[in-house]
Amino acid sequence: MRILLINQAFYPDVAATAQHGHDLARDLVRHGHQVSVIASRSIYGQKGAGLDRKEMVDGIEIHRVGRSLFGKAGIIARVADFALFYLAALVKSMLLPRHDVVVCFTTPPFIAVVGRMLRFVKGTKFVYWVMDLYPDLPIACGVMRSGSLASRFFEWVNRSCLRSADADVVLGRCMADLVRSKGVPEDRIRMIGVWSDQEEVKPVPRDENPYRREWGIGDRTLIMYSGNFGIGHDVETFLHAARELRGDDRVRFAFVGGGKKKEEVERFVREERLESTCVIAPYQPRERLDELLSAADAHLVSLLEGVEGIMVPCKLFGILAAGRPAIFIGDERSEISRVIVENECGASVRQGDVDALVEIVRGYADDPAASVRAGERARNSLIEEHGAVHRFAAWRELLESLAGDAGITRSNGSSST
Repeated sequence: MRILLINQAFYPDVAATAQHGHDLARDLVRHGHQVSVIASRSIYGQKGAGLDRKEMVDGIEIHRVGRSLFGKAGIIARVADFALFYLAALVKSMLLPRHDVVVCFTTPPFIAVVGRMLRFVKGTKFVYWVMDLYPDLPIACGVMRSGSLASRFFEWVNRSCLRSADADVVLGRCMADLVRSKGVPEDRIRMIGVWSDQEEVKPVPRDENPYRREWGIGDRTLIMYSGNFGIGHDVETFLHAARELRGDDRVRFAFVGGGKKKEEVERFVREERLESTCVIAPYQPRERLDELLSAADAHLVSLLEGVEGIMVPCKLFGILAAGRPAIFIGDERSEISRVIVENECGASVRQGDVDALVEIVRGYADDPAASVRAGERARNSLIEEHGAVHRFAAWRELLESLAGDAGITRSNGSSST
């Protein structure tokens, strides 16, 4: 079977979509399929084109097109970069030999239009991997006005892509409900969550963790937020909790990663003089992910209320793999809250409920064994249900069923153009 993945970010980028795309591609190659990727020559969010136009990585044929001229200089600049990538990806996809299935992500938004074109022109089966929904996300975050000409146009584009796909892969139950509400037939919606690899990310003993030594945590309870501080994430609730707990020497916070709201986090810590109780760090290398996630006694995951179903933070599954509990801040209907509650591997609080969050953190400081027990349940839930092995099997079943016997035959020797 010949499979094409299209996403702006791919290996060696550390963006979450890049990592999940690389993981899936490697698994497909291991199972005898031919995988090609169209991605950008730029690392996501950076200017320039430092990556090779074409290379083979782990048996994956990567074609890189375009470049970012502006990085993250502003909305108009990013739209210009997106437009250039759309055009370059479309041209490259048309020039490549025909694939049995194309999987389009949502970075940049509406890149699925290319998949729809391939379906129409080449008869390629089209899978829309819905990582988040546009224009729903900017509308929910107040960046775009609902009912505006732009929002109506982008909604029409997204609905047309969702409805024309042979399968829409969603990350959770709330997202499935939202996609269903856009007129997508039930039999085209497939729920396959994101994952973490239980072999790649394993718990690192607390007293041997290098991050705890580097940051001078000692035996204190460390609460961590790691990953993207994006527009869809609530940061105020946990920042105010950190301020409330500044006088409790048993507790430390770590804020690790990047994103649009990272500067807000840094400014709050600086203005509130929390430097002695809060660690600020950039994104860390993927090869140290198990050490990073294991450094915490509990992790924070957040979503602005109203964003549930529009996006699903993938960081939860790395937390589960590391055997640590998660504290979710957001609507209890969110997929993340449901997974945590169903598996008793953490806690869930509403956005703005600082007192409840402070109480949970103090509870872990009072009874460290409670976080250990919750962490054990977290790891077990990943192994039994949410791990990479389960997600990959679901993806292979979907793609192979779409490609059919003809696609599988081609992957075993014959070519297609």
